[in-house]
Amino acid sequence: MFVLLLAVAVVVGALIGTVGVGGILLIPALSGIVGMSTHTAMGTSLFSFLFTGLLGTWLYQRHGSIDWRITIPVCIGGLLAGYPGSLVNAHAPAHVLNLALGLIIIFAGVYALRPARGGTRVYEGAASQKLGLVLIGAVVGFGSGLTGVGGPVLSVPLMVVLGFAPLTAIATSQVIQITAAASGSVGNIMHGFVDLSTAVWVTAAELVGVVCGARLAHTVSGGALKKMVSVVCILLGAYIVIRALGQF
Repeated sequence: MFVLLLAVAVVVGALIGTVGVGGILLIPALSGIVGMSTHTAMGTSLFSFLFTGLLGTWLYQRHGSIDWRITIPVCIGGLLAGYPGSLVNAHAPAHVLNLALGLIIIFAGVYALRPARGGTRVYEGAASQKLGLVLIGAVVGFGSGLTGVGGPVLSVPLMVVLGFAPLTAIATSQVIQITAAASGSVGNIMHGFVDLSTAVWVTAAELVGVVCGARLAHTVSGGALKKMVSVVCILLGAYIVIRALGQF
């Protein structure tokens, strides 16, 4: 069982490093393999994403893929909203919101498959753009704290749908993992929803996957990367919906 959990964690890390999305797979693995409660599985997985985010940020920064003008406002929004999301998670059943989350991710994945119109969005530094990026971060941070899925599962599809280049969205997602996970983990630790002993081994395995995934992300074309993001979003969204429906 332990080996199986480590294998899943490596796959999760590889998906995070390649397309920014994949953390949702860790939650059912912790629940099904280790027998954690849903809240503890969510809290433990979110805590591990703090470290995958740190490594992913370093790897993507080495390639010059992170546009900090875009990333910083998104992270500010995520930092502000992650803690409130974790508080809601502690006091309310999340299956209804998980259902909505899954449907949104499926829509984003399907929409992102459509041919681009008007090219890739260019950041011009306008106040409205900065506010929009902060709002994206707030949605991502709240959803991350609420469900424990990590920021990328929301930030990547949102940014791709809004016209940002896939590599920019994925690079930004590496950084927002740090702020969303840090903010959300504060509340989770306070409520005892983080299994630190399990988190150590899971995180180590995830980091191996992140290194491999980041290398792959910088060797494929932008179009192929966008398709990868879209397909992963559709599959993960469908998984979240099916899992949420089973909890009614």
